[in-house]
Amino acid sequence: MADRPMWEQVGTSFVHLYYQHFDASRVQLSALYMDASCLTWEGQQFQGKTAIMEKLMSLPFQKIQHSITSQDHQPAPDNSILSMVVGQLKVDNDPVMGFHQLFVLKNISDNWVCTNDIFRLALYNFA
Repeated sequence: MADRPMWEQVGTSFVHLYYQHFDASRVQLSALYMDASCLTWEGQQFQGKTAIMEKLMSLPFQKIQHSITSQDHQPAPDNSILSMVVGQLKVDNDPVMGFHQLFVLKNISDNWVCTNDIFRLALYNFA
């Protein structure tokens, strides 16, 4: 892993930790956001750690499992990292669904936090 650029190492580690927390105990995600963070969840906007956590904790399922298909990371301005995740998720007894999620990560006081998060299910209507 040391031969990969720093932004790939940080991005990969963040993605692993994010979905580990999301699948096991969503309340732990609070440590990954800050008060100025923004989340767009299926087109709905939430700003601030409190609003983001209220949304994530209110999601209407008991059990979720994410499976990451691919992830890409790039260095971004202001020493940030842009991370794009594509994968599948399974909630409760529903069929498996595809999803896309984009993160902007920023190092604040030696901690990498998510400043921006955009999530969409990969639903297609070919009719």
